[in-house]
Amino acid sequence: MIEIEDSEISLIRPPVVTIRTAKPRDLPELNDMINLLAIHHGDASASTMEQLERDLFGTVPWITALVAETDEGLIGYAILCPLYRAQEGKRGMDLHHLFVRDGHRGHGIGQHLVNRARETAKGAGCDYLSVSAATGNIQAHRFYQYMDFTARPVTGMRYMQALA
Repeated sequence: MIEIEDSEISLIRPPVVTIRTAKPRDLPELNDMINLLAIHHGDASASTMEQLERDLFGTVPWITALVAETDEGLIGYAILCPLYRAQEGKRGMDLHHLFVRDGHRGHGIGQHLVNRARETAKGAGCDYLSVSAATGNIQAHRFYQYMDFTARPVTGMRYMQALA
């Protein structure tokens, strides 16, 4: 018989991760992660907590945010925006942002966020979930293909006009 003292046993348990809809208390950490994603892509972020509060919890919510949470705080998020294909009469959701903090990547958090995004879109009566990734972001391309997204050809230019 082998005796082991309690002090000699070291159990390392992975943190419990909860995927849930964002709440107002999440705004500071969510805004921080949006800024980190912008930096990761070499973009500037002008997002504010006031804008997020308006768009997530305002009179007319514009977006849906899902967050991945551990005892340490938020470790990832996904933002969904509604879409519509009028010629087909189909509703959709765009997986506008998907982000997992450094140190938590490669552990399935992104997969769980995508799966919850699918459930959210289905629950809203959507026929499809779409996502885009920069042309050179091969890692994202592989991830989305692994998650059963199908690449679609770009069929034209997208234009924008400021309304200010």
